[in-house]
Amino acid sequence: MFNLIANAAAAAGAHDVGMSLMPASMCVKKEGENPYGLVPALCEGGIVSQITFLVLLIMFIGTLYILFTKLFEQRKVLAQYKAVRTQFWKAGSLRDGATKLDKNSAWRQLVDDAILAEDQHAKMTDKLEAHDWMHGSLQRSEDTINSKLAGGLPFLATVGATAPFVGLLGTVIGIYRALINIGLAGSASIDKVAGPVGEALIMTAIGLLVAVPAVLAYNWLQSRNKRIAERLSGFSTDLLANISSNGAVRPAVMTSTSTQASAKATKTAPAAAKPTTATTSTTTTTRK
Repeated sequence: MFNLIANAAAAAGAHDVGMSLMPASMCVKKEGENPYGLVPALCEGGIVSQITFLVLLIMFIGTLYILFTKLFEQRKVLAQYKAVRTQFWKAGSLRDGATKLDKNSAWRQLVDDAILAEDQHAKMTDKLEAHDWMHGSLQRSEDTINSKLAGGLPFLATVGATAPFVGLLGTVIGIYRALINIGLAGSASIDKVAGPVGEALIMTAIGLLVAVPAVLAYNWLQSRNKRIAERLSGFSTDLLANISSNGAVRPAVMTSTSTQASAKATKTAPAAAKPTTATTSTTTTTRK
């Protein structure tokens, strides 16, 4: 059985010697050039190693694309949150505040869904508890936004988990082909074995270079998504409280002016305490 498998594999290896995705001129060995490297390894490994390298390249390009697109999307959502804290709650009603938010922003979607849920609850013949209806509607809106923000992250997780093994497959194929060529040449000296086997390990290194950035990008983007989800949940709770109280309950609006005033008050408090201490010490000395 093992002899049949080995003979079939050897026949397949001999059959696809001429099959290659690379131009023939790139695989021609010229005098004076380094016979080892990535390109010689791909030529030595044949079409299987070349397809493996192409898959890893697609994984790497996809990782970079998702990283930068999601990073831009997250930065946009976080920047729009500043307008929510400084402008939205200054409006007299939710409808007026919605006009101060970007039309396609996640925060505007939450406000629109809250207003729509309030209008739909008023039309219900079977009076459902308003709080339960509003909470469920806002939760669905949050889930939709979080699902959109998480798009592409499963691809990063898949690349991080499979890229090393894809590279290892390329290494195994490269070593297999190198050993076959060494056997056909009839020479097993160290210079004939170390070079082809060593260059086949390049595919494993490429697999790791693709997997590590994908894992780092996944964890970083996931942590930023959690931060956005927490702010969405807090904003949703504020909307629910505002609607349930007919606009009476709303969070404190934080502006740059109020932040500076609070900082000045914090710095002034210790300074104001020092004269009091000095006065107390003077009084005690006089009584003595």
